[in-house]
Amino acid sequence: MIYRSNVIFLYLFYSRSYEAMQRVFRIFVYKDGYKPLMHEGPKTGIYASEGLFIATMERGNPFAVTEPKIATMFFIPFSLKQMVDYMYDTNSHSMKNIQSYIAGYLRRLASKYPYMNATNGIDHFFVSCHDWALMALEKQDCQRNIVKVVCNADSSRGFNTSRDVSLPETRVRQGKHSPIIRDISGMDRPYLAFFAGQMHGKLRPVLLAHWKDKDPEMKIYEVLPPSVAERISYSEHMRLSKYCICAAGFEVNSPRLVEAIVNECVPVILADNFVLPFSEVINWDSISVTVAEKDVANLKAILAGIPLRRYKEMQARLKHVKRHFVWKNSPEKYDIFNMIVHSLWTQQLNNV
Repeated sequence: MIYRSNVIFLYLFYSRSYEAMQRVFRIFVYKDGYKPLMHEGPKTGIYASEGLFIATMERGNPFAVTEPKIATMFFIPFSLKQMVDYMYDTNSHSMKNIQSYIAGYLRRLASKYPYMNATNGIDHFFVSCHDWALMALEKQDCQRNIVKVVCNADSSRGFNTSRDVSLPETRVRQGKHSPIIRDISGMDRPYLAFFAGQMHGKLRPVLLAHWKDKDPEMKIYEVLPPSVAERISYSEHMRLSKYCICAAGFEVNSPRLVEAIVNECVPVILADNFVLPFSEVINWDSISVTVAEKDVANLKAILAGIPLRRYKEMQARLKHVKRHFVWKNSPEKYDIFNMIVHSLWTQQLNNV
């Protein structure tokens, strides 16, 4: 079948690239700075990708080195989510104190070590899943060149597609490395599309205005009502739907993208300017549908017009790619940690 040859080709490319990466790609983690703002981050909730990446780098992995002179890249291990929790003054409506703190930390690294100044910062990176990640660095000196590995991968707001890396936003439950991979082969999917979520941003209210309670095939809600959730949970809605709407809120990213993939519900990207993760390996056109925000009113017609064969091919491919979006206690070749590192490796090769 088409989807098998497509997946095999991508994995062949990834395997060969990964082998080369294993041989030469090395990351040094700066030891400067103190917890809780540095060296740790959230490991549960929607910001978990930030903390889990930091934790995986801190405890060691095949790419981490203790000798900076042999490093290919340098990891700056601050947690923006921790800084917001500990430093943000809600009355100020400003993150200037956080930006100033990060700028000071980077200046200390640049004055203590030669590595940032030697390359003007292009081989340094930080990781953040917080919405404010694109505003974290003051745009001065070498800070503007530092690679941003961020969930809020918005190409219209400072995400550089030729340098930065899109980080998947994964919702991790307490005590688990989520999302959990289940075998859901052969499930009947009676609903055409599903969405439920908070009404923030400009797009989601428009989505509800057009589709909430308008069509029985379009299960479009605000937060899933308790009366509905008692009968069919959020995850069950995804497993009963052909398409899952990943609509922008305040920012372009959402944990729904990963949730849709692991539930083998074809994602519908309703977020202009969203740079999708792992695009050097994953052909997103083969596993998802992109709909322009201006076309919300035509959403059902667009989805219903997709040939059944194409839907089945997209849905079948999700079974193969969902392992790329799962955190493991110990990193594995195709898991999310290694995919993030591979994206860094690919961007560095392109820049070199």
